[in-house]
Amino acid sequence: MATQVFINLPVSDLKKSMAFYEAIGFTNNPQFTDDTAACMVLTDTIFVMLLTHDKFKQFISKSIINAKQSVGVINALSKDSKEEVNAFVEKAVKAGGREYAEAKDYGFMQQRSVEDLDGHNWEVFYMDMSKFPQQ
Repeated sequence: MATQVFINLPVSDLKKSMAFYEAIGFTNNPQFTDDTAACMVLTDTIFVMLLTHDKFKQFISKSIINAKQSVGVINALSKDSKEEVNAFVEKAVKAGGREYAEAKDYGFMQQRSVEDLDGHNWEVFYMDMSKFPQQ
């Protein structure tokens, strides 16, 4: 079995967050969704678990950060083209997210930065390794 990645995010409004993630290309797995949590599927191996604050607190012993004021993690997603990066960020902004940094072009990699409704950071990038600088 391939390793699966589950990113767990505390959210203030579960239904609005589900709608946001659906708008940017995730699908909901109702098998792992209830009034306290939603499993949002990106690929066969990448999942985002949206958890109400009360549910999230069941798994932690520290306080939940306010992701609009502090950064605890940057989630990074690769895409197959620069156009896919742009489309992802445009969908996120249209769904209520915010692009929090200028787009970056490193020659071999294009990157854009967006946050979800609760301020969780996502770096979306396309990398062309044939353009990676040779040493």
